[in-house]
Amino acid sequence: MKYFLDEEFIERPSTIELISIGMVAEDGRELYLENAEADLTHADDWIKTNVLAHLQGGSCRVSRLEMRQRILEFVGADMKPEWYGYYSDYDWVVFCWIFGRMIDLPKHFPKYCRDFKQTMDTFGIKKSDLPKQEGTEHHALADARWLAEAFEATWSIHKTYEGGRTGHPL
Repeated sequence: MKYFLDEEFIERPSTIELISIGMVAEDGRELYLENAEADLTHADDWIKTNVLAHLQGGSCRVSRLEMRQRILEFVGADMKPEWYGYYSDYDWVVFCWIFGRMIDLPKHFPKYCRDFKQTMDTFGIKKSDLPKQEGTEHHALADARWLAEAFEATWSIHKTYEGGRTGHPL
């Protein structure tokens, strides 16, 4: 099953501080969590305005340990999860850190995330070709929802480019 993920974070030299994570499964299930252990004192004005202002708080705020457990429950018995992100290099590093190091990921998780932006570049798809994002941009769950929609729209666009070829290009 495909899992579309997005994270919001504070990036500084030598570290990336996870703020929130949003995930959408191919079957429509969703998960949104905020890192209760995040040190937000390093947030710059952009992060404060575009990310922190939209956090939900409450039961979404959990420890990294709880975050790890909730992700494992979300994936469940899926022994072949596929991870997708958008400009996902930092997202993937931070995702791995939820579990420790990359080699600490569950054995059935791949050690990589497919970057949708690279796919767009490969197929010559512009963001303007894709559905407009609903919800708040830079909210991890809204961004993950957009990614799932954009992924499906890419298939439609790709079918047009490839003359109706069957099978998903990704």
